[in-house]
Amino acid sequence: MTAMRIERTPQSSLVARPESGSWRAFDAQLAVAALALAVIGLLMAWTNSPDGPLSPGSIFTRGLMWFALAIVAFAAVASFDFRWLRTLSWLIYLVNLGLLVLTLVIGITINGAQRWILVAGLTFQISEISKVIMIGVLATFLEARRESLGKVSTLIGAGLLTAPPFLLVMIQPDLGSALVLVAILTGALFLSGASLRWMGLAAGSVVAMVPVIWSILQDYQRRRLLSFLDPTSDPQGAGFQVIQAQIAVGSGGLFGKGLTNGTQGASDLLPVQSTDFAFAVLLEELGFMGGIVVFLLFVWLIWRVLLVGWRSGTVFGIAVAGGTAAMIVFQLLVNAGMIVGMMPVTGIPLPFITHGGASLVSTAIALGLLQSIAMRTEQPRPSW
Repeated sequence: MTAMRIERTPQSSLVARPESGSWRAFDAQLAVAALALAVIGLLMAWTNSPDGPLSPGSIFTRGLMWFALAIVAFAAVASFDFRWLRTLSWLIYLVNLGLLVLTLVIGITINGAQRWILVAGLTFQISEISKVIMIGVLATFLEARRESLGKVSTLIGAGLLTAPPFLLVMIQPDLGSALVLVAILTGALFLSGASLRWMGLAAGSVVAMVPVIWSILQDYQRRRLLSFLDPTSDPQGAGFQVIQAQIAVGSGGLFGKGLTNGTQGASDLLPVQSTDFAFAVLLEELGFMGGIVVFLLFVWLIWRVLLVGWRSGTVFGIAVAGGTAAMIVFQLLVNAGMIVGMMPVTGIPLPFITHGGASLVSTAIALGLLQSIAMRTEQPRPSW
Protein backbone atom coordinates (compact mmCIF):
# COMPACT_ATOMS: atom_id res chain seq x y z
CA MET A 1 0.00 0.00 0.00
CA THR A 2 1.59 3.25 -1.11
CA ALA A 3 0.09 5.23 1.76
CA MET A 4 1.93 3.24 4.39
CA ARG A 5 4.54 5.06 6.41
CA ILE A 6 7.85 3.31 7.10
CA GLU A 7 8.85 3.73 10.70
CA ARG A 8 12.28 5.16 11.36
CA THR A 9 12.19 5.14 15.13
CA PRO A 10 15.32 4.09 16.98
CA GLN A 11 15.63 0.67 18.52
CA SER A 12 14.99 0.48 22.23
CA SER A 13 15.22 -1.98 25.07
CA LEU A 14 13.04 -5.08 25.03
CA VAL A 15 10.68 -3.78 27.69
CA ALA A 16 10.96 -0.13 26.90
CA ARG A 17 9.42 2.88 28.49
CA PRO A 18 7.21 4.38 25.78
CA GLU A 19 8.35 7.60 24.21
CA SER A 20 7.49 10.89 25.86
CA GLY A 21 3.77 11.46 26.06
CA SER A 22 2.91 8.07 24.54
CA TRP A 23 0.82 6.96 27.53
CA ARG A 24 -1.65 9.59 26.34
CA ALA A 25 -2.01 7.39 23.25
CA PHE A 26 -3.13 4.42 25.36
CA ASP A 27 -6.52 3.43 23.93
CA ALA A 28 -8.67 3.49 27.05
CA GLN A 29 -11.82 2.70 25.09
CA LEU A 30 -10.32 -0.53 23.79
CA ALA A 31 -9.32 -1.53 27.32
CA VAL A 32 -12.73 -0.66 28.79
CA ALA A 33 -14.63 -2.60 26.10
CA ALA A 34 -12.45 -5.68 26.67
CA LEU A 35 -12.77 -5.35 30.45
CA ALA A 36 -16.57 -5.12 30.23
CA LEU A 37 -16.72 -8.29 28.13
CA ALA A 38 -14.37 -10.09 30.53
CA VAL A 39 -16.58 -9.13 33.49
CA ILE A 40 -19.61 -10.54 31.68
CA GLY A 41 -17.57 -13.71 31.16
CA LEU A 42 -16.95 -13.86 34.91
CA LEU A 43 -20.70 -13.52 35.50
CA MET A 44 -21.23 -16.54 33.24
CA ALA A 45 -18.56 -18.43 35.18
CA TRP A 46 -20.42 -17.52 38.39
CA THR A 47 -23.73 -18.88 37.14
CA ASN A 48 -22.09 -21.98 35.63
CA SER A 49 -20.51 -23.08 38.93
CA PRO A 50 -22.90 -25.85 40.11
CA ASP A 51 -21.10 -26.49 43.40
CA GLY A 52 -21.06 -22.82 44.35
CA PRO A 53 -19.01 -20.07 42.69
CA LEU A 54 -16.75 -19.59 45.72
CA SER A 55 -16.03 -23.26 46.30
CA PRO A 56 -12.39 -24.34 45.77
CA GLY A 57 -11.69 -25.20 42.14
CA SER A 58 -15.03 -23.90 40.88
CA ILE A 59 -15.38 -22.49 37.37
CA PHE A 60 -15.69 -19.00 38.87
CA THR A 61 -12.57 -19.19 41.05
CA ARG A 62 -10.57 -20.56 38.13
CA GLY A 63 -12.07 -17.82 35.98
CA LEU A 64 -10.84 -15.20 38.45
CA MET A 65 -7.35 -16.66 38.27
CA TRP A 66 -7.33 -16.63 34.48
CA PHE A 67 -8.76 -13.09 34.53
CA ALA A 68 -5.83 -11.95 36.69
CA LEU A 69 -3.34 -13.72 34.39
CA ALA A 70 -4.95 -12.07 31.37
CA ILE A 71 -4.55 -8.61 32.92
CA VAL A 72 -0.88 -9.35 33.67
CA ALA A 73 -0.35 -10.60 30.10
CA PHE A 74 -2.07 -7.53 28.66
CA ALA A 75 0.03 -5.13 30.73
CA ALA A 76 3.27 -7.02 30.01
CA VAL A 77 2.76 -7.07 26.24
CA ALA A 78 1.67 -3.42 26.21
CA SER A 79 4.97 -2.57 27.95
CA PHE A 80 6.88 -4.70 25.42
CA ASP A 81 8.31 -2.70 22.51
CA PHE A 82 6.47 -4.27 19.57
CA ARG A 83 9.35 -3.43 17.21
CA TRP A 84 11.34 -6.25 18.79
CA LEU A 85 8.72 -8.68 17.56
CA ARG A 86 10.08 -8.23 14.05
CA THR A 87 13.46 -9.45 15.23
CA LEU A 88 12.13 -12.33 17.32
CA SER A 89 9.24 -13.42 15.11
CA TRP A 90 10.99 -16.39 13.49
CA LEU A 91 12.17 -17.71 16.84
CA ILE A 92 8.66 -17.31 18.26
CA TYR A 93 7.24 -19.07 15.20
CA LEU A 94 9.55 -22.06 15.69
CA VAL A 95 8.70 -22.22 19.40
CA ASN A 96 5.03 -22.17 18.42
CA LEU A 97 5.49 -25.18 16.12
CA GLY A 98 7.50 -26.97 18.81
CA LEU A 99 4.73 -26.49 21.38
CA LEU A 100 2.10 -27.78 18.94
CA VAL A 101 4.22 -30.87 18.29
CA LEU A 102 4.74 -31.30 22.03
CA THR A 103 0.97 -31.23 22.49
CA LEU A 104 0.68 -34.21 20.15
CA VAL A 105 3.37 -36.05 22.11
CA ILE A 106 2.49 -35.44 25.77
CA GLY A 107 -0.87 -33.68 25.57
CA ILE A 108 -3.91 -34.71 27.56
CA THR A 109 -6.66 -36.44 25.59
CA ILE A 110 -10.21 -35.30 26.38
CA ASN A 111 -13.21 -36.54 24.40
CA GLY A 112 -10.93 -38.04 21.77
CA ALA A 113 -8.95 -34.83 21.16
CA GLN A 114 -5.36 -34.27 22.25
CA ARG A 115 -5.33 -30.49 22.61
CA TRP A 116 -4.22 -29.69 26.15
CA ILE A 117 -0.98 -29.61 28.11
CA LEU A 118 -0.98 -29.78 31.90
CA VAL A 119 0.88 -26.82 33.42
CA ALA A 120 1.02 -26.38 37.22
CA GLY A 121 -2.22 -28.29 37.63
CA LEU A 122 -4.00 -26.32 34.90
CA THR A 123 -4.87 -27.53 31.42
CA PHE A 124 -3.59 -25.16 28.76
CA GLN A 125 -4.61 -25.24 25.09
CA ILE A 126 -1.56 -24.34 23.03
CA SER A 127 -3.62 -23.82 19.86
CA GLU A 128 -5.16 -20.74 21.51
CA ILE A 129 -1.73 -19.14 21.95
CA SER A 130 -0.84 -20.24 18.42
CA LYS A 131 -3.56 -17.92 17.10
CA VAL A 132 -2.02 -14.76 18.53
CA ILE A 133 1.51 -15.87 17.64
CA MET A 134 0.46 -16.20 14.02
CA ILE A 135 -0.97 -12.68 14.09
CA GLY A 136 2.46 -11.29 14.98
CA VAL A 137 4.35 -13.57 12.58
CA LEU A 138 2.09 -12.76 9.63
CA ALA A 139 2.27 -9.03 10.40
CA THR A 140 6.07 -9.20 10.40
CA PHE A 141 6.06 -11.12 7.12
CA LEU A 142 3.71 -8.63 5.43
CA GLU A 143 5.61 -5.61 6.78
CA ALA A 144 8.82 -6.98 5.23
CA ARG A 145 6.99 -7.27 1.89
CA ARG A 146 5.12 -3.98 2.03
CA GLU A 147 6.30 -3.09 -1.49
CA SER A 148 4.95 -6.32 -3.01
CA LEU A 149 1.68 -6.89 -1.15
CA GLY A 150 -0.24 -7.22 -4.41
CA LYS A 151 1.93 -10.06 -5.74
CA VAL A 152 0.89 -13.69 -5.65
CA SER A 153 4.25 -14.60 -4.08
CA THR A 154 3.27 -12.68 -0.92
CA LEU A 155 -0.05 -14.51 -0.72
CA ILE A 156 1.65 -17.88 -1.20
CA GLY A 157 4.31 -17.06 1.38
CA ALA A 158 1.71 -16.08 3.98
CA GLY A 159 -0.20 -19.28 3.25
CA LEU A 160 2.92 -21.41 3.62
CA LEU A 161 3.62 -19.78 6.99
CA THR A 162 0.13 -20.64 8.20
CA ALA A 163 0.06 -24.19 6.81
CA PRO A 164 2.28 -25.95 9.43
CA PRO A 165 0.37 -24.73 12.53
CA PHE A 166 -2.91 -25.33 10.66
CA LEU A 167 -2.01 -28.95 9.96
CA LEU A 168 -0.68 -29.58 13.48
CA VAL A 169 -3.90 -28.22 14.98
CA MET A 170 -6.00 -30.31 12.60
CA ILE A 171 -4.15 -33.45 13.69
CA GLN A 172 -5.13 -32.91 17.36
CA PRO A 173 -7.96 -32.74 16.02
CA ASP A 174 -9.24 -29.17 16.53
CA LEU A 175 -11.18 -28.03 13.49
CA GLY A 176 -12.41 -24.85 15.18
CA SER A 177 -8.96 -23.46 16.02
CA ALA A 178 -7.67 -24.43 12.57
CA LEU A 179 -10.46 -22.42 10.95
CA VAL A 180 -9.63 -19.44 13.17
CA LEU A 181 -6.06 -19.53 11.81
CA VAL A 182 -7.49 -19.27 8.29
CA ALA A 183 -9.64 -16.32 9.40
CA ILE A 184 -6.56 -14.59 10.87
CA LEU A 185 -4.65 -15.11 7.62
CA THR A 186 -7.55 -13.69 5.61
CA GLY A 187 -8.01 -10.66 7.87
CA ALA A 188 -4.31 -9.77 7.90
CA LEU A 189 -4.00 -10.09 4.12
CA PHE A 190 -7.19 -8.20 3.36
CA LEU A 191 -6.54 -5.15 5.53
CA SER A 192 -2.85 -4.93 4.67
CA GLY A 193 -3.72 -4.56 0.99
CA ALA A 194 -3.14 -7.98 -0.59
CA SER A 195 -4.59 -8.52 -4.06
CA LEU A 196 -8.30 -9.33 -3.87
CA ARG A 197 -8.04 -11.20 -7.16
CA TRP A 198 -5.41 -13.58 -5.82
CA MET A 199 -7.25 -13.90 -2.51
CA GLY A 200 -10.41 -14.85 -4.40
CA LEU A 201 -8.50 -17.47 -6.36
CA ALA A 202 -7.06 -18.87 -3.14
CA ALA A 203 -10.53 -19.01 -1.59
CA GLY A 204 -11.77 -20.94 -4.61
CA SER A 205 -8.90 -23.40 -4.20
CA VAL A 206 -9.84 -23.95 -0.57
CA VAL A 207 -13.45 -24.62 -1.55
CA ALA A 208 -12.22 -27.15 -4.09
CA MET A 209 -10.35 -28.95 -1.28
CA VAL A 210 -13.48 -29.36 0.86
CA PRO A 211 -13.93 -33.04 -0.16
CA VAL A 212 -10.35 -33.77 0.91
CA ILE A 213 -10.82 -31.96 4.23
CA TRP A 214 -14.11 -33.79 4.77
CA SER A 215 -12.40 -37.14 4.25
CA ILE A 216 -9.90 -36.55 7.06
CA LEU A 217 -12.45 -35.39 9.63
CA GLN A 218 -13.43 -37.67 12.48
CA ASP A 219 -16.93 -39.22 12.40
CA TYR A 220 -18.10 -37.15 15.37
CA GLN A 221 -16.91 -33.97 13.65
CA ARG A 222 -18.91 -34.80 10.54
CA ARG A 223 -22.02 -35.48 12.61
CA ARG A 224 -21.63 -32.20 14.47
CA LEU A 225 -21.13 -30.25 11.25
CA LEU A 226 -24.28 -31.72 9.72
CA SER A 227 -26.47 -31.63 12.83
CA PHE A 228 -27.30 -27.91 12.50
CA LEU A 229 -29.12 -28.55 9.20
CA ASP A 230 -31.69 -30.77 10.92
CA PRO A 231 -30.97 -31.30 14.62
CA THR A 232 -34.27 -33.17 15.07
CA SER A 233 -32.98 -35.99 12.85
CA ASP A 234 -30.78 -37.11 15.76
CA PRO A 235 -32.31 -35.46 18.85
CA GLN A 236 -30.47 -37.69 21.34
CA GLY A 237 -27.16 -37.61 19.51
CA ALA A 238 -25.48 -35.00 17.34
CA GLY A 239 -28.53 -32.71 17.39
CA PHE A 240 -28.98 -32.74 21.17
CA GLN A 241 -26.69 -29.78 21.84
CA VAL A 242 -28.33 -27.53 19.26
CA ILE A 243 -31.85 -28.44 20.41
CA GLN A 244 -31.10 -27.72 24.07
CA ALA A 245 -29.34 -24.47 23.16
CA GLN A 246 -32.35 -23.30 21.16
CA ILE A 247 -34.67 -24.16 24.05
CA ALA A 248 -32.46 -22.09 26.38
CA VAL A 249 -32.37 -19.12 23.98
CA GLY A 250 -36.12 -19.22 23.37
CA SER A 251 -37.00 -19.45 27.05
CA GLY A 252 -34.90 -16.38 27.86
CA GLY A 253 -37.25 -14.04 26.02
CA LEU A 254 -36.52 -10.34 25.87
CA PHE A 255 -35.02 -9.71 29.30
CA GLY A 256 -34.12 -13.22 30.47
CA LYS A 257 -34.87 -15.17 33.62
CA GLY A 258 -32.23 -13.45 35.70
CA LEU A 259 -28.68 -14.41 36.59
CA THR A 260 -28.45 -17.97 38.00
CA ASN A 261 -32.18 -18.53 37.28
CA GLY A 262 -31.79 -20.40 34.01
CA THR A 263 -33.43 -23.80 33.94
CA GLN A 264 -31.47 -25.44 31.11
CA GLY A 265 -28.14 -24.76 32.75
CA ALA A 266 -29.32 -25.48 36.28
CA SER A 267 -30.81 -28.82 35.19
CA ASP A 268 -27.56 -29.72 33.42
CA LEU A 269 -29.52 -30.23 30.20
CA LEU A 270 -27.24 -28.00 28.18
CA PRO A 271 -23.95 -29.79 27.34
CA VAL A 272 -20.63 -27.96 27.84
CA GLN A 273 -22.57 -24.95 29.10
CA SER A 274 -19.50 -23.24 30.52
CA THR A 275 -17.50 -23.52 27.30
CA ASP A 276 -18.98 -23.94 23.81
CA PHE A 277 -22.54 -23.06 24.86
CA ALA A 278 -21.91 -20.39 27.48
CA PHE A 279 -23.61 -17.85 25.22
CA ALA A 280 -26.82 -19.91 25.32
CA VAL A 281 -26.80 -19.66 29.12
CA LEU A 282 -26.26 -15.90 28.82
CA LEU A 283 -29.24 -15.52 26.47
CA GLU A 284 -31.44 -17.61 28.75
CA GLU A 285 -30.56 -15.65 31.89
CA LEU A 286 -30.03 -12.14 30.45
CA GLY A 287 -32.36 -12.42 27.47
CA PHE A 288 -32.26 -10.90 24.01
CA MET A 289 -31.34 -7.48 25.45
CA GLY A 290 -28.38 -8.98 27.27
CA GLY A 291 -27.23 -10.50 23.99
CA ILE A 292 -27.56 -7.11 22.29
CA VAL A 293 -25.40 -5.49 24.97
CA VAL A 294 -22.72 -8.13 24.43
CA PHE A 295 -22.91 -7.67 20.66
CA LEU A 296 -22.55 -3.87 20.96
CA LEU A 297 -19.54 -4.30 23.24
CA PHE A 298 -17.93 -6.49 20.58
CA VAL A 299 -18.69 -3.88 17.91
CA TRP A 300 -17.08 -1.21 20.11
CA LEU A 301 -14.02 -3.40 20.71
CA ILE A 302 -13.55 -4.24 17.02
CA TRP A 303 -13.85 -0.58 16.07
CA ARG A 304 -11.09 0.36 18.50
CA VAL A 305 -8.92 -2.54 17.27
CA LEU A 306 -9.21 -1.37 13.67
CA LEU A 307 -8.67 2.25 14.68
CA VAL A 308 -5.32 1.39 16.30
CA GLY A 309 -4.23 -0.29 13.07
CA TRP A 310 -5.31 2.60 10.86
CA ARG A 311 -3.65 5.18 13.10
CA SER A 312 -0.36 3.27 13.12
CA GLY A 313 0.22 4.08 9.44
CA THR A 314 2.23 0.87 8.97
CA VAL A 315 1.58 -2.47 7.32
CA PHE A 316 2.57 -4.18 10.57
CA GLY A 317 0.01 -2.31 12.65
CA ILE A 318 -2.78 -2.77 10.13
CA ALA A 319 -2.00 -6.48 9.72
CA VAL A 320 -2.06 -7.00 13.52
CA ALA A 321 -5.38 -5.17 13.71
CA GLY A 322 -6.78 -7.15 10.78
CA GLY A 323 -5.70 -10.48 12.22
CA THR A 324 -7.01 -9.64 15.69
CA ALA A 325 -10.34 -8.34 14.40
CA ALA A 326 -10.77 -11.40 12.16
CA MET A 327 -9.98 -13.74 15.05
CA ILE A 328 -12.59 -12.15 17.32
CA VAL A 329 -15.29 -11.61 14.67
CA PHE A 330 -15.00 -15.13 13.24
CA GLN A 331 -15.31 -16.71 16.69
CA LEU A 332 -18.24 -14.44 17.57
CA LEU A 333 -20.18 -15.23 14.39
CA VAL A 334 -19.58 -18.98 14.50
CA ASN A 335 -20.27 -19.37 18.22
CA ALA A 336 -23.42 -17.24 18.15
CA GLY A 337 -24.49 -18.91 14.92
CA MET A 338 -24.21 -22.43 16.28
CA ILE A 339 -26.25 -21.43 19.34
CA VAL A 340 -29.24 -20.50 17.19
CA GLY A 341 -28.73 -23.29 14.68
CA MET A 342 -27.38 -21.18 11.80
CA MET A 343 -23.82 -22.55 11.94
CA PRO A 344 -22.41 -26.05 12.55
CA VAL A 345 -21.15 -26.98 16.00
CA THR A 346 -17.37 -26.71 15.77
CA GLY A 347 -16.30 -26.05 19.37
CA ILE A 348 -15.16 -22.49 18.64
CA PRO A 349 -15.22 -20.41 21.85
CA LEU A 350 -16.82 -17.00 22.23
CA PRO A 351 -14.00 -14.62 23.26
CA PHE A 352 -14.25 -13.38 26.87
CA ILE A 353 -17.61 -15.11 27.48
CA THR A 354 -16.67 -18.76 27.07
CA HIS A 355 -14.85 -20.18 30.08
CA GLY A 356 -11.32 -21.04 29.03
CA GLY A 357 -8.11 -19.54 30.33
CA ALA A 358 -5.99 -19.95 27.21
CA SER A 359 -8.58 -18.18 25.05
CA LEU A 360 -8.81 -15.23 27.44
CA VAL A 361 -5.03 -14.91 27.83
CA SER A 362 -4.36 -15.15 24.09
CA THR A 363 -6.96 -12.46 23.37
CA ALA A 364 -5.39 -10.27 26.08
CA ILE A 365 -1.98 -10.72 24.46
CA ALA A 366 -3.33 -9.64 21.07
CA LEU A 367 -4.96 -6.54 22.58
CA GLY A 368 -1.79 -5.78 24.54
CA LEU A 369 0.19 -5.89 21.29
CA LEU A 370 -2.23 -3.39 19.78
CA GLN A 371 -1.76 -1.10 22.79
CA SER A 372 2.00 -1.34 22.35
CA ILE A 373 1.57 -0.25 18.74
CA ALA A 374 -0.76 2.59 19.74
CA MET A 375 1.70 3.93 22.32
CA ARG A 376 4.80 3.73 20.13
CA THR A 377 3.73 5.10 16.76
CA GLU A 378 3.64 8.80 16.15
CA GLN A 379 0.57 9.53 14.12
CA PRO A 380 -1.93 12.42 14.13
CA ARG A 381 -4.87 11.40 16.28
CA PRO A 382 -8.38 12.48 15.23
CA SER A 383 -10.72 13.68 17.96
CA TRP A 384 -12.81 10.51 17.75
